[in-house]
Formats: sequence, structure tokens, C-alpha cells
Amino acid sequence: MTKLWSKTKIGNMELPHRLAMAPMTRSRAQEDGTPGELAALYYAQRASLGLLITEGAQPSDDGQGYLMTPGIYTEKHIEGWKKVTSAVHEAGGYIYIQLMHAGRVSHPDNTPHHRQPVAPSAIAPGIETFTATGMQEIPVPRELSKEEIQTTIQDYRKAAAAAIAAGADGVEIHGANGYLINQFIGENSNTRTDEYGGSIENRARFAIEVAKAVVDEIGPERTGFRISPGTPLGGIQDGEQGPELYRYLTKELAKLNLAYLHVMHLGNDELLQDIRSLWTNPLLVNRAGRTLENISVDIDSGLADLAPVGVWSLANPDFVERLKAGAPLNEADPATFYGGGSKGYTDYPTLKELEHQESK
Repeated sequence: MTKLWSKTKIGNMELPHRLAMAPMTRSRAQEDGTPGELAALYYAQRASLGLLITEGAQPSDDGQGYLMTPGIYTEKHIEGWKKVTSAVHEAGGYIYIQLMHAGRVSHPDNTPHHRQPVAPSAIAPGIETFTATGMQEIPVPRELSKEEIQTTIQDYRKAAAAAIAAGADGVEIHGANGYLINQFIGENSNTRTDEYGGSIENRARFAIEVAKAVVDEIGPERTGFRISPGTPLGGIQDGEQGPELYRYLTKELAKLNLAYLHVMHLGNDELLQDIRSLWTNPLLVNRAGRTLENISVDIDSGLADLAPVGVWSLANPDFVERLKAGAPLNEADPATFYGGGSKGYTDYPTLKELEHQESK
């Protein structure tokens, strides 16, 4: 794991090693989308991971998909995030706020305005989502007009500006996991006949225009982008053209000189190799299902520059220290992943705390 502990530069950040904290929804914001009072502690506890990529923050009312997720588009949101970014910086870490528009993966019961979800096409994902009254089938979304697409792009731009105003070191545009940008990319979720649907270039257009708007607002060195080729989350199917579309998208995003590209990787190794060769800037690879022993494999082979860590970092605020020491890890409790208070959020013990308890 020698390479894993080597320093690297990404955007404006001087990182101490090649790990990072992956974005994970925790559903603990206040009802108005302001980060909850424990959020600053939660992220600061994990500052030794170097780069922390936050849970998805919606850029607008329309962008909210789940209950109690944070926003980044009002003054209150900015003030709430300032506490988080300050705490992380004081603890020696960097923080990127992930901009996540859920698109059709939503329900009127989960948004402030209680309106029908929006999407590139009026096609339901065919899945259920959690609401205040339990699991409900996601309704058919409303197709965005071309004018509304432009408004949505501006929502991303404004959210990026708000993130920087809140003290974030940058933003990650969530183009993955079945959410809005991914819905434009998906063959079965986008049946538009205008310039935002049909061909590879058209299905990638929204993603590229969002990235350009964000770069124009805050600079490429503070902008990351996340993709998930071949991932069927949210009912998305890339179709036969999927790999070619992602090669095209990678080439176009590479022209913008972004801080990084973040790949959620589920198994097409040939495509991942192609993405690596097309992408000259830092590449983050989150390889699903890898073992702890294999955490540095992609770094060692030169395939990735950073290895983001999800559930391991959720349950182990001192994951870096534990990995270096070869110490056992806390087991994550799935029952407390979403919603609630400090339990399963800020109360996972560090090695030092465990030693202190044992010495009593």
C-alpha cells in the first residue's frame, strides 16, 4: 500500500494520501434543507480522510428526492454549510459539496412544494421510495421543457456559487446513480426528440452543459464530476450505446480541465481502462464490493489517483489511522444509515476512545 500513502494534488488541494470520503446520503438535515446540527461534527470527525465529498445536496426545490436531505440554494443553507466547512477545515480536511438533483427519483410528499417530479421524459422509474407515510410507488414525472432545462442548468450554477459562499473547497456534480443527469444519459429514461435526446451527443448534452455552467461560475479547479457507467440504479439502462456514450462524455468533460472525474465502478473493466486513457486529470475510482486488502489495487496499477471510501468511513471516523495500524474496523449499522440523531452518525468510536474505555 505504499502508493496509497503518497501525497497528491487535486484541484487546489494538497492531499496527504490517496483515500477520500465517498458521498453518502444520511437524511439528517432540517426540514428546510439546512444541514443538521450534528453535520459539522460528523464531517469533522472524518477529516483525516483528506477530501470529504458530502452527501448529495439539492440545487433547488425540484431537485429534492428524499426526506431530510440538505439543500444548497438558500441563505439558510449557506449559513448551515458554513458550520460544516469551518469544522472540517479546522480539523485539517477539505470538503466538496455534491450537487444532486434527483429528477424523477422523487415523490410530491418529499419536496417542499409537493409538485410532480421532473425528468427528461415522462417515464416513471418503476421503483418505490420512502416517504413520511412509508414506501410509495414513484409517480410518472413531468417532462422538462427546453426552457426549464436551461433554468435547471442555472440552478446548478447558483448552487455551485452557494457552495463556495458556504466555504466549500469545490463541488462534485452528481451525474450518476439514476438521478437527473443520469436520466438524460439513460436510453430508457430519455425518449426526447429534441437536441437533448436520441444520439449519444444529445443524451450527453445536459451533463456537459451543467459542467460548463459550474466551471464558468467557480472554476474547473473546484469542480468534480461523478459518473456510474452501467449502473442500473433508479431504473436506468444505458443501452448498447452506453459505453460509447461514456467515452464521448469523458472526452468532452476532459476539455474542461476539471479537478477530477469520479467513477462508481461496477464491472466493465475495459471501459474503465478507456476512461483512464481519455482522462488525463485525477481519476477517483469507487470500486463496488472491493475488499479491504484490495483497497489500493487501482492506485498501485495507476488506474486511479484516489480511492474513495463509503461505508467503512461512515462507521470509522478514524479509518485512515485504523488502516495504517492494521486495526479492526467498527461494523456499520444499516438501521441507522438514514435519518435519526447521533446514533449511528457521530457515535462510532475511534481507536483512542476504545482504548480509553478499556483502560477505565
